[in-house]
Amino acid sequence: MAEGINRKFWKDKRVFITGANGFLGSWLTKALVSSGARVVVLIRDWIPASPLMNMKSVYNNLEAVVKGDLLDYQLIARIFNEHNIDSCFHIGAQTIVGIANRSPISTFESNISGTWNILEAARSIGIQRMVIASSDKAYGEHKNLPYNEDYSLSALHPYDASKACTDILARTYANTYDMPIVVTRCANIYGGGDLNFSRIIPDTIRSILQNKDPIIRSDGTPLRDYVYIDDAVNAYLIAAEKADKKGIKGEAFNFGSNNPVKVLDLVKKIIAVSGNKSLKPVVKGKGKSKGEINNQYLSSVKAGKLLGWKPVYSLEDGIRETINWYKS
Repeated sequence: MAEGINRKFWKDKRVFITGANGFLGSWLTKALVSSGARVVVLIRDWIPASPLMNMKSVYNNLEAVVKGDLLDYQLIARIFNEHNIDSCFHIGAQTIVGIANRSPISTFESNISGTWNILEAARSIGIQRMVIASSDKAYGEHKNLPYNEDYSLSALHPYDASKACTDILARTYANTYDMPIVVTRCANIYGGGDLNFSRIIPDTIRSILQNKDPIIRSDGTPLRDYVYIDDAVNAYLIAAEKADKKGIKGEAFNFGSNNPVKVLDLVKKIIAVSGNKSLKPVVKGKGKSKGEINNQYLSSVKAGKLLGWKPVYSLEDGIRETINWYKS
């Protein structure tokens, strides 16, 4: 994973990662530990099936594992101070749209209060570099596509609003306190180790491996942007490495594949890559899904120009790698 990592840069850096046993957090943790970084992770829930819990060589080489909640400011401040943290990746969040719609308060608490706790603790110790995870969902819905970073954050659904608040808080701290913060707005990240089977790619792959026709809960028309996990990890690392540079500090960046695809076509592509030609997608939705944006994808031109980042994996290659992970 993340073969392009700058190992010399990260060696012996004291890194704090929230949400480290989540999907993205697991692979980011692996990349940093393998580069010689001294990584401290915050974990709220013990998830035995998470990638991090099954990477014994990574887990055993962590500097520290802290079990706790983002809402506990004193705990967060203690981590920054006692472990002399110089770099922070704030990924921990409630990330499932359906859960946010059913229970908005818990999502707002985790994603908004948790973010200001992290930012304030980082400010108090003088953090050297920090990356905060926002989302493409923070933009809300705009007619003109693709979205670029100048678009307003017009979120109108609970999860989307929580990420818009996260985004604004991060850039507020960067601007007001001159902190070396970069905000990431990623497209839909996919790859091995995603255990949230409400998402279309892992759910489709699970169905295929069980020799069942994949179910599409929408009408199949939503247009989305998907970025492979390796490309996402590299985006976070590059953003952190340059977070203190003029023109980058305090900025938000889109990271996407620049190749949007309709949900129905995505599922057909996954079936084709799997080689199981006997299966066909079953479309169960009718019309626009409530609480979901129909068409949304990003322009990554700014990330290419200022960070030198671009996706390496094609959708086909990423799907193939992902299928192989779940098979194994």
